Amino acid sequence: MTAQDSRELLRLDGVGVRFGGLKAVDALSFTVGTSQVVGLIGPNGAGKTTAFNLITGVYRPTEGRVHFDGQDITGWAPHRVARAGIFRTFQTIRLFQGQSVLNNVLAGMHLRTRQQWWQGLLATPAQRREEVVLRDEAMKLLQRLRLDKLAHEDVASLPYGVQRRVELARALIAGPRLLILDEPAAGLNDQESTELNRTILQVRDQGISVLLVEHDMNVVMNVTDHIVCINFGRKIAEGTPEHIRNHPDVIEAYLGKDDDEDDAPAPRSGEAA
Repeated sequence: MTAQDSRELLRLDGVGVRFGGLKAVDALSFTVGTSQVVGLIGPNGAGKTTAFNLITGVYRPTEGRVHFDGQDITGWAPHRVARAGIFRTFQTIRLFQGQSVLNNVLAGMHLRTRQQWWQGLLATPAQRREEVVLRDEAMKLLQRLRLDKLAHEDVASLPYGVQRRVELARALIAGPRLLILDEPAAGLNDQESTELNRTILQVRDQGISVLLVEHDMNVVMNVTDHIVCINFGRKIAEGTPEHIRNHPDVIEAYLGKDDDEDDAPAPRSGEAA
């Protein structure tokens, strides 16, 4: 499915939030389609993570609306947003140290379990059957992500890049319709970044939409269908990767304006500008 064929899944309509006198996100509007990878980029402090927090219910917008699959989810609590099908990873790894890869991934299935807590304590037949099904599904996912041979390893003993993939697996096992990735390539080497690109495209091809914040432009340009660039909380450009790569406002936001251009004397009357 191409970006043009995607049905709208997420829509932000003029979303903003103010912290005291600071407007961290200002009238931000964009959409994410089904089976689409959208990049949200901008310099440090542009408001990207704040926008994620507005979508996932960590912050409540002070203006605008957030819509997901036709529902107005503005101000929903994070657990309710997750139940609707939006899951995320974070800038810093948040795995359960001292636990195996498999147990970390199984922790992502808590919203999908049908058995009550007391059935787990009593190890009822229904609870045991469900556990077998969930473990089998988790192992199949680990196999797709080439993590199955590490299923019983303590995550604390694994390289940083592998831990990133485990965190991604934990988000995927929850069955998201929209996966929000906050700087997933942070700290990865070139080989690990290439593996991340492959995984993101594989996720998209499985019908899961991805909203990506990332500073590594090689990752952004290689996996996204559409890019939104913000600066000081406001959208300054959006379009295809090629369009964004050459957009003057985007270049200025990242590199700054040449001071010589502003300080140059105005041409005299009759001189060419």
